[in-house]
Amino acid sequence: MRLTIIFILWWSAASAQLFTKEVALQLSHLPLECIQKEFPNKTSHSSDGPEDHKLLPSELHPSFYGCFDWHSSVHGHWMLVKLLKVYPDLENKEEILKVLAESFEPGKLKKEAEYFNKYSTSKTFERTYGWAWLLKLDEELMTWNDPRAKIWHAAMQPLTETIVQLWTQFLPVQTYPNRTGVHPNTAFGLGFAWDWAKSSGNVVFQKAVEQKAMQFYGEQKAAPAYLEPDGSDFFSPSLETADLMRRVLDEKEFEAWWSTFLEPKSLENLLQMPVVSDRNDYQIVHLDGLSLSRAWCFRGVAQHLPKGHPHKELLEKKAQEFLKETLPNVVSSSYGGSHWLGSFAVFAIFFFQ
Repeated sequence: MRLTIIFILWWSAASAQLFTKEVALQLSHLPLECIQKEFPNKTSHSSDGPEDHKLLPSELHPSFYGCFDWHSSVHGHWMLVKLLKVYPDLENKEEILKVLAESFEPGKLKKEAEYFNKYSTSKTFERTYGWAWLLKLDEELMTWNDPRAKIWHAAMQPLTETIVQLWTQFLPVQTYPNRTGVHPNTAFGLGFAWDWAKSSGNVVFQKAVEQKAMQFYGEQKAAPAYLEPDGSDFFSPSLETADLMRRVLDEKEFEAWWSTFLEPKSLENLLQMPVVSDRNDYQIVHLDGLSLSRAWCFRGVAQHLPKGHPHKELLEKKAQEFLKETLPNVVSSSYGGSHWLGSFAVFAIFFFQ
């Protein structure tokens, strides 16, 4: 309840600052409460036999076993890193540093890397949603001018290099994009992969991502966004596509692409707030995440439309509305939402910084 009140005060304040240290502190409790919480857990591990079928989540994934599933643990770590980068003197800084240091222990991260080549089907584990958040975490450490971050980033490299290698191998054989509104969404994954490649200077990987983006979405027109969302979406397939293309096209190219991408009825539908009927339901609560991801996509697209474009101000306004309406719900849901929604909230918030 206290966090909900803080959010209301934050948005009603006259200050132009969108993110305060107090809000950061409150949000930080979400991943802190679950990163080292092993159960309930959805491992998504495909067993080779009885020996590995019996392994606990922490035995399979010594760094990223908590927060219900691997990808949520990864982006929970990203969230803590991001919060400390912005507010290095948070009240619970030492607690955050202790948790991060335990997870980023080199031996544990080496085992995380080895997992992807250890079992018969593990090469496809978390493809590509978890891969995307892993690269976002690595990017955050890479761009943090802090002695500990440099150590942790170095420890991450066996895992990061494994993910980049797997993704590089996957891109040429991925014949079709995945247009779902949940984890396997291709456009979301490629967007984060592009961000990492650009930040790290990996030109070869960046070009491979750009070529695949153009192959899948370069000629797409009249996306059927009037059919969205599905009942458990936390992504808009259409907006994630646009959020990827605004990265790989320059402003003039993107404006031309956007002009034929959505018909009026599709855009009108995307601007409607998703209805979340039961925040105790692990699938229905995904729709709160959809509001947050739509907010960052609205903002990302708006930033790449030229001044005076009829959609620029509209998307900016809707981005703020979606963020404002959804933030109080980040902590009002059960564990089905609280173990991951904070990361979506923080990622959306920083589009306004």
